[in-house]
Formats: sequence, structure tokens, C-alpha cells
Amino acid sequence: MPNIINRMVTAELADLLGDAEGLLFINFSSLTMAQNEAIRVSLAERGVSVRMVRNTLVRRLLAEQGVELDGDAFKGNTGMVAAGTEGLIAAAKVLSDKDFKALRADGKLGLKAAYFEGQVMGAAEAAALADLPDRDTVNAMLLGVISGPARGLATILNAVPSSVARVIQAKADKEGGAE
Repeated sequence: MPNIINRMVTAELADLLGDAEGLLFINFSSLTMAQNEAIRVSLAERGVSVRMVRNTLVRRLLAEQGVELDGDAFKGNTGMVAAGTEGLIAAAKVLSDKDFKALRADGKLGLKAAYFEGQVMGAAEAAALADLPDRDTVNAMLLGVISGPARGLATILNAVPSSVARVIQAKADKEGGAE
């Protein structure tokens, strides 16, 4: 019976890994139900879910795909976020949020590793994903870069006629005041 269950779980994890653009492995140890629920709700608000996984099954599935993670990534209780690029960055931001600072300090919550855009990342690199800007921020930055020169050009082109108009007005005011 356990072999059937293992095969079912393995098939489900294989589908999950196949659809994901990136993976984030999280340390979940000694969390209360309230803390666990708070983390899951925060992730769900960003459209991401965490799944507790069996270390041996995930390690084997990743090895079949040619991905070798550090052995420390599969020690203890492991949660896995499998998501697209935006979801993975959002999950890293949630887990690095100040709301969970006490859990990180106690060692109950932490980022173990990540697999993102074909790169295997350790804990430090996985935490750096939280510093990446999200899509809306990147779009705003790009818009600023594009519109900046256009705005400068419009200001320069507008300056010539407005300065001519001010000179004419000053001349009219000077001559009009003499009458």
C-alpha cells in the first residue's frame, strides 16, 4: 500500500515541478498552527501556496531532472513553493517580511534553497530574491526611463516659443507703459 501512495505523491510532485518556473524550499520547524496558518494566509494573498514535501521524494525527482541541491536543503521539515517567476519572488518577499522576523530569529522559519531560472541557489541567494522588484515596479521604472527623455525634449521645445512670447510681452509692457 505505501508504494501506491508514494507513486501517487511522486506523480503529483512531478506534475507540480514540471509546471513550475522556480522552486523555493523553506524550513518549517516547531511552528504552532497559528503561525503556520499566518504564513500560509500571507502566501495565499500573493497567489502562492506552500506544500510540505518528503525530502527523499523531492530530492529524487529533482535529480531525475538534473537539479542537485545542497544536502542541507533537505534536512528537517521542508516546505516547497513551486510557482512562476512572479509567484516565487512574492513568496520570498512574504517570508522575508518583518511580520515573520521573530520566527526567522528563532530558527522556526527560513529559506533553505531555491531553483530559479535554471540556477541552484543557496539560502543567501534565495533570500536575495526578496530584493528583486515585482513586475509593476519594473514597469514603472521602465516607463520612467522611457518618458524621461521625451519629457525633457518637450520641455526644451516648449521653452523656445514661451521665451519668445515673454520677450514680446516684456517689449509690449515696456512700450505700453510709456504711452
